[in-house]
Amino acid sequence: MLQTGFFGCSGSDVDAIDYYKSEIEKIGKEEADEHKKVMKDPKSIMPAAFVSFRSRWGAAVAAQTQQTSNPTVWLTEWAPEPRDVYWNNLSIPFVSLTVRRLIIGVAFFFLNFFYVIPIAFVQTLANVEGIEKALPFLEPFIETPTIKSFIQGFLPGLALKIFLILLPTILMFMSQFEGLVSHSSLERRTASKYFIFLFFNVFLGSIVTGSALEQLNTYLHQSANDIPRIIGVAIPIKATFFITYVMVDGWTGVALEVLRLKAFIMFHLKNFFLVKTEKDREEAMDPGSICLYWSEPRIQLYFLLGLVYAVVTPLLLPFILVFFALAYVVYRHQIINVYNQRYESGAQFWPNVHLRIITALIVSQLLLLGLLSTKGLEEATPALLALPVLTIWFHKYCKHRYEPAFVRNPLQEVMRKDTLERARERNFDLKAYLADAYLHPVFKSNEAGKFYVADDPGAEAVIVPTKRQSRRITPVQSEDGGSGRLNLMESVHKR
Repeated sequence: MLQTGFFGCSGSDVDAIDYYKSEIEKIGKEEADEHKKVMKDPKSIMPAAFVSFRSRWGAAVAAQTQQTSNPTVWLTEWAPEPRDVYWNNLSIPFVSLTVRRLIIGVAFFFLNFFYVIPIAFVQTLANVEGIEKALPFLEPFIETPTIKSFIQGFLPGLALKIFLILLPTILMFMSQFEGLVSHSSLERRTASKYFIFLFFNVFLGSIVTGSALEQLNTYLHQSANDIPRIIGVAIPIKATFFITYVMVDGWTGVALEVLRLKAFIMFHLKNFFLVKTEKDREEAMDPGSICLYWSEPRIQLYFLLGLVYAVVTPLLLPFILVFFALAYVVYRHQIINVYNQRYESGAQFWPNVHLRIITALIVSQLLLLGLLSTKGLEEATPALLALPVLTIWFHKYCKHRYEPAFVRNPLQEVMRKDTLERARERNFDLKAYLADAYLHPVFKSNEAGKFYVADDPGAEAVIVPTKRQSRRITPVQSEDGGSGRLNLMESVHKR
């Protein structure tokens, strides 16, 4: 065994030491040559990089300005924090990103369009008359009062829920194929797709296929000017369906969120088959983070239903209010005490949420105009046209006035933070901290993130303080981020 120190040595020992030294130098040269060879390989060079700055001011200037006269060279944007990076997409060339997004746009359109077919088929059969026509031999069984009430009340909502189980996962895979480089941007893009899908297939699709499709004969024998009136009549008819849908999908979903049956089953399967060490047990018990791309669009769908049916069928409102009350209590508890959020995006989700709220307001106002036209109140329609116009103006005002605060970092604020940091943390070794902040998780050690104090080699490392002090609440670091610490200095991601 080769040791690092010697107390004494003979001539033969000196020869052995020289031999070991020569072998070590040889191995070092071979590793250096191999490293140079890898660096020269075009496949080893990524078209993106993370650039860290000594100050927030420098990062803000670099991220928010154009670097060259050629707009296709040195494209910079704010980098996500280290835990938020989705490393699999960093190696995608910039040109292929546009092609990927075009492919996903076309694929999402066809998915959204053709998904109406099974939903329309289920909505047509999920009533007593449809089942009796398709399966006449079940007529005596269906006419039983209990079975008939179940079919008319819960079967449509249950069938629609089953068809939507795998949809969020499919949409997440589509967003990953687009080439987004952070978990937060993946969730934002997936949430937008999911809300569009719910709007067209669950809201409009259920109305058109469930009620208006039954009036197809009326469509064929009426002029095109009467179609809005027919749809206006069909909207109140589907109020019963949406009441049952809120109970089946909303109330049941909140109850399942409390039970967490999926996490419970997965933990016991992992504990039985995979857990061999204490670290494996901690990883199996990791609750993960809340799936915003799945839960947030559903909540906004119920918000849309409440706005639309507040005037048409106010009976739906108590069911919506009960859902929001339960969801507030349950999700507040889960976020504070259960989930371990794997990233912090700085409220980047809110502009998308605001846009969908404005969309729900405009849709409810337009449907109100259509409903009033079916009730013989055409003279009130011109006065109500101001509502969607004012709502759109309000959205443009908010977008122009407040959205820059979510995408830009004011130079005044970054200067203030830099000054405070230099005054309060004079011994903070920024270079040592940034040495592996954006290192790939494969190359990271399992040690927790630490602060490094310069000019004091005997000082002990201090663990980075976080909002969650309990090891029980945050047992392990994030899946892909490797390190559980937050990025103290803003960084820039360039392509």
